[in-house]
Amino acid sequence: MQDAIQRIDWQKSDLLPVIVQDVHNNEVLMMAYMDKQALELSLSTKIAHYFSRSKQRIWKKGESSGHIQKIHSFSLDCDNDTLLIKVTQEGVACHTGRRSCFFKELESGDVNSEVEIDTQTSYGVIDTLYHTIQERKDADPSSSWTAKLFAKGDNTILKKVVEEAGEFSFAYKDNDEGEMIYEAADLTYHMLVALAAKNISPDRIKQELARRFNMSGIAEKNSRAE
Repeated sequence: MQDAIQRIDWQKSDLLPVIVQDVHNNEVLMMAYMDKQALELSLSTKIAHYFSRSKQRIWKKGESSGHIQKIHSFSLDCDNDTLLIKVTQEGVACHTGRRSCFFKELESGDVNSEVEIDTQTSYGVIDTLYHTIQERKDADPSSSWTAKLFAKGDNTILKKVVEEAGEFSFAYKDNDEGEMIYEAADLTYHMLVALAAKNISPDRIKQELARRFNMSGIAEKNSRAE
């Protein structure tokens, strides 16, 4: 395994671009990245593991959805800096619920494939909403509120976060349970827009919260002061 890993030119980057192709019909399913650890896991298990730049961690493809990729072969390009893997895809490859991540025509913007699976049940509402917000970056601001927020820029995005936090606080003060839920949903949406503007996956927030389970609130506060 180490001989295979050493064949790759890691001097150009710590992340290796990986093209993923269906072994049965040669359809290109997606493109992702592997670091050395992800490649080691992929070679040893023959199940695709990648390094997520948005999550900033190793992730097993399909860890949430069950849509894993069983690897049949690894091929290295002539420059030793890009990998092609052929896989059997369980379910779908794309988080949108489509078979392949390559479904939009460049020149027209037309979508050329249908959603096969409802991903909300696989990924959960927060992750699904975050990915939907990311997709709206390219939408028409005249028809998409999210696209309009991105078009107006950071000040508008942050103004909405502060505004919704204030409205949640007023609902709390009024002890209005329904309004608290409604405003908390608005605040969550606008926080996700702000995170998406910086390409920060909500998975990283989950990682930070998980880290804090191992320490008291006081210890966590003290650690930030050091």
